[in-house]
Amino acid sequence: MVIRTADDVAATAAHAPDLAVLDRAVVRCRACPNLVAWREEVAATKRAAYRDQTYWGRPVPGFGPADARIAVLGLAPAAHGGNRTGRVFTGDRSGDVLFAALHRAGLANQPTSVAIDDGLRLADTRVVAAVRCAPPANKPTPAERDTCAPWLHREVALLRPTLRVVVALGAFAWAAWWPAMTQVYGRRAPTPRPVFGHGAHWSGGGPVPDVLGCYHVSQQNTFTGRLTPAMLDEVFSTANRLAGRS
Repeated sequence: MVIRTADDVAATAAHAPDLAVLDRAVVRCRACPNLVAWREEVAATKRAAYRDQTYWGRPVPGFGPADARIAVLGLAPAAHGGNRTGRVFTGDRSGDVLFAALHRAGLANQPTSVAIDDGLRLADTRVVAAVRCAPPANKPTPAERDTCAPWLHREVALLRPTLRVVVALGAFAWAAWWPAMTQVYGRRAPTPRPVFGHGAHWSGGGPVPDVLGCYHVSQQNTFTGRLTPAMLDEVFSTANRLAGRS
């Protein structure tokens, strides 16, 4: 069944019994016409460097084990990264930085992520995006964010038995976490909401995961030195400790 409306998204996500079923449903989503048009236009026109490749051109599901203790939450797939390869943070510079850091932290078996069949495996970690389609200018609208939210909420619900830490990459992901927390854990977001920043740490206690803020692994941040490998290592070292891995 093709998923064409926000109501379809909510109903389909709510009934997914496990992550494998959820991931297959995500890929069928066509609920946001602007995002569908953009992802398919990019897949058809391609970047010159990838003109001989077949682009994925569909929503990109999460990646990582179903019993993850750490969730890495990003914004959306990159037009010529996840939208090309079919795996989140794969085939672009942001993914190069992220997976190298996960490898240094003992959370990935290799430091690179270039293709869906490259042998990458994650340990205790699942990487997800708040919005599952590549958006124009990397800026989804509020309506697109809200339409896509049930996918994230159900993914968090399915991870709930083991999830201990959420690493939010950037302010968009940080903001996307609080509605997910309310939906899954029944915990209202603090008022005022905690301010995003690199190294920010919010702990709700009990079953609610700790949340760590991290500057996004975008080229703008990494090329300018706003985000360095040492800064990433500190965040994932903290995530490992909070998850009981160190």
